[in-house]
Amino acid sequence: MPHDHSHHGHQHHHGIDPDAGDRRVAAAVGVNLALTVAQVAGGLMSGSIALIADAVHNLSDALSLGIAFAARRIARRPADDTMTFGYGRAEVVAALVNLTTLVVIGLVLVWEGVGRLFDPPPVEGWIVVILAGVALVVDLVTVLLTIRLAKGSMNIRAAYLHNLADALGSVAVIVAGTLILLYDWRLVDPIVTIGIAGYILWHAWRELPPVIRLLMLAAPQSPDTDEVRRAIAATEGVEDVHHVHLWQIDEARVSVEAHLVADPARAPEIVAAVKQALRARFDIAHSTLEVERPGSGCA
Repeated sequence: MPHDHSHHGHQHHHGIDPDAGDRRVAAAVGVNLALTVAQVAGGLMSGSIALIADAVHNLSDALSLGIAFAARRIARRPADDTMTFGYGRAEVVAALVNLTTLVVIGLVLVWEGVGRLFDPPPVEGWIVVILAGVALVVDLVTVLLTIRLAKGSMNIRAAYLHNLADALGSVAVIVAGTLILLYDWRLVDPIVTIGIAGYILWHAWRELPPVIRLLMLAAPQSPDTDEVRRAIAATEGVEDVHHVHLWQIDEARVSVEAHLVADPARAPEIVAAVKQALRARFDIAHSTLEVERPGSGCA
């Protein structure tokens, strides 16, 4: 059964060196952990439960980044006898974990926002607004550290969305808190909260389907399976093609398995032509092709 021997470790091609990317994510984790410690200390000294609660929320962002960082490192391990396709899907699993928690956070915010519509809470003074401003700065630093990496990795994108949601939450506290303190317009807080929750849920639901498709071995959205089948069938010497399976190994690599009906005497030549067509037209470097004699095998 001829096939391409391209089972190398997962590589990142996001326009940034993998080690430099790791340093960025690690720096983002460090910044969030530092803010968490500062908020806990401030909450204990001031007796503010709200500040400690916000510290716990910020800790969840640090944990999401920590999961993303660990997944990046694992994903670059080379293939071995246990993981013959490599460890690239570690990032997909991390993305699923972080997106699921993001959905939970969004639903909790909706619940809290609806509850506050009927009983708007008071704001505990300008100190809350000021601390939200500090948190916003940290969240923006985190977003800047991860935004380039997020463009090419569903793993980092999920952690990035955690911090983007937190940044929006800080903006909400600043705007809503200021309006409440100045004009006592308390309904602005739950309205903004529900709006942010809707934004978080929209992003999470948009990101989840590609992650689930990849884990379920679904065919990629591009190239189309039928298009690949037609390209193989159009190769000179191929009389028929069946048992075509197309799936994603990870975000960057697509794999094809197919049975070709062809003259066994020309098998090496025909298989090489099919592999060349797959590489040239679809950038598919991993293919497993089995040649069957006309009238035998599956045919």
